[in-house]
Amino acid sequence: MPDPTSRRRFRAGIRRHRSPLPRLPGRTACAKALVAAVLAGACAAQAVAALAPHVPLLLAATALALVVEGGLYRWQRGVLTVFAKAHADITVRHVLRDLLLVVGLLRLGEQDRETRYAAIAAGLLAFYALHCAIQAVSVLVRRTRTLPVVTRNIDASALRLSPAPPALLRRPGHRLLVFGLPATAGLAATAATGGTRWAAAGVALSLALALAGLVALSLRLLPGRRPADEQEVLDWFDAWLADYRPTVGLYFSGGVSSAYQAGMWLEPLAGLDARPVIILRERFMVSKIAATDIPIVCLPRVPTLMRLEHSTLQVLLHPSNSGKTSQVLRIPTIKHAFVNHGESDKLSSCNPYAKAYDEVWVAGPAARERYALAEVGVEDKDVVEIGRPQLDAVRPYAGPPAGRRTTVLYAPTWEGWDGNPGNTSVIAAGENLVRALLADPGVRLLYKPHPLTGTVDPRAGAVDRRIRDLIEAANRSRPAPSTELARLTAQLNRLTADGFRPAADQAERMLAHSAPEPGRAEAVARVTAAWEEAYWASPAEGEHRVVDDARPSLYSCFNVSDLLISDVSSVITDFLASGKPYAVTNTSGLTEEAFRAAFPTVAAATVLTPDATGVPALLESVRHPEKDQLADSRAALKLRLLGPAEPPSQDRFAAAVRALCAAAQGHRGRTADRQEAELPGQRRQYAARVTAPTAGPPTGAAPRN
Repeated sequence: MPDPTSRRRFRAGIRRHRSPLPRLPGRTACAKALVAAVLAGACAAQAVAALAPHVPLLLAATALALVVEGGLYRWQRGVLTVFAKAHADITVRHVLRDLLLVVGLLRLGEQDRETRYAAIAAGLLAFYALHCAIQAVSVLVRRTRTLPVVTRNIDASALRLSPAPPALLRRPGHRLLVFGLPATAGLAATAATGGTRWAAAGVALSLALALAGLVALSLRLLPGRRPADEQEVLDWFDAWLADYRPTVGLYFSGGVSSAYQAGMWLEPLAGLDARPVIILRERFMVSKIAATDIPIVCLPRVPTLMRLEHSTLQVLLHPSNSGKTSQVLRIPTIKHAFVNHGESDKLSSCNPYAKAYDEVWVAGPAARERYALAEVGVEDKDVVEIGRPQLDAVRPYAGPPAGRRTTVLYAPTWEGWDGNPGNTSVIAAGENLVRALLADPGVRLLYKPHPLTGTVDPRAGAVDRRIRDLIEAANRSRPAPSTELARLTAQLNRLTADGFRPAADQAERMLAHSAPEPGRAEAVARVTAAWEEAYWASPAEGEHRVVDDARPSLYSCFNVSDLLISDVSSVITDFLASGKPYAVTNTSGLTEEAFRAAFPTVAAATVLTPDATGVPALLESVRHPEKDQLADSRAALKLRLLGPAEPPSQDRFAAAVRALCAAAQGHRGRTADRQEAELPGQRRQYAARVTAPTAGPPTGAAPRN
């Protein structure tokens, strides 16, 4: 068992400090306020011009309002939400705009204008009634196309799926702007010329457009044009489960930015000798999962999720914790293993939630010790060491930099939810580190920030932008991508493309995401390897890179780097698979001795201070291995964090899956035996109660009044 001193040090290392962060309005907030003010001003000017009346001002204010409305839907959707919360949505604004035009026309002089414009006003009322009817039918169509199960890589042709209606008919704001534009333009033309034919023609055209849209949507409600109903879809899903007979699955629930957590387990899952499946809970996540041939099933509702209880699914792997995880843990026929999406010395790597799983799978002995030190309720017998099967793609250390350039990967983590200043080095040390690296003419810098950088602390986002500016300024030129890279990019995009229109809904995407073509996964892997080789060969010598896309992968960055600079995060653990030198920036406020004691992953690292004064000496040790005093420590730490190299991690992962599947099968067998032994007795008791005499109360019971 770990000694009490180590436990105290560990707890000191993971202690969190909260501090309020000042938030100032940024340029985005100012832009939103300006746009809202312009739209409100245009409305006020239109009202003044209508009452005056003043035709030029009326026309100018109307035109300005329409232009701003179009800009809102194109660039400032957040302002639309603000207006909607104030009950000033697009319908109210459009009605007000047309009403003020009508008021302006009535104020322009002639006594019989009320009679002349009565038909036009009635046409406007009919147009808005049709708009409301279209919206009602659109909601009905959307409900018929919202299925209880969303799939990918599964043939769903039996569900009578069809392409989605045009986006214009499904979006009330866009639809009202487009369909109502002829009426508004006609009223404005009448105000300018005095001829009522323009207003009549504009209103008539708007009515025709609205009526055509209503008919087009209504036809989709006909029985022959609707997708399968809920019960049909559920029956189809049960039949698919019975036919495919999945044995092991990956369960994931989270936000858009967390999709990478599931993505890192796709290849190990596909490499199993089993029938894998991916279980998701959010509909939008279906298209966010990286390219894979594994069947993907999204089950948003709990009753639908519970249908897995009667399937052949035996094991579910969990790369992250979420609020919806507890729902699937209720299924007694499935065993659950927490595999995490990376391991580090942070508290998140030994979360108390882990005790809810049947087993916790970790990389090496260090993680086992981490759970024991944290005392979060995870028993040692439930911890299984499997290594990190994803790291098979990481190439081992092959000596000092071969060329004139030393490639340094700076991959800081994000600021976290708790405000601990030691989480990320971006705020306190990021610019200093980048300046020190760029000052060395022999360094090629790869900057790969965490996808969530700046989402909690805006200071991190601001520093991230300044770092990008520094790197862009350091690159003297930006050469065009090579022809080979462009060709491979296009080929890879074709292989991994979703294959549906941007306006497609979930039903259409299910139709497009049918069963993949045979050999697609191998083709994607082959082209990806060629693309990465071309990507790293394409920049000019010494050109620095900001890597913030899905390609190239983090492990590809490892393979071309000579040195990693990072924070206390799972990136360190994964990088140790290469055996290359690495450094960690200490922004925690602890002394170096306390920092190393609190975070075991720092044991074989060069510790940098926020001022980055140690960067030159660090680069010197990388270029001259004889000055590297930490090589043996890295090898020992790699063994502690990742476990032995033999048997391979993928083999250990597969063995753990087989063992847990066997445990699930044994549990099912014992449960079936108990039910078989208990149910006959229950039936006899039930039959006795049903057939008991009813003339009087049972013996010992009080008589009824």
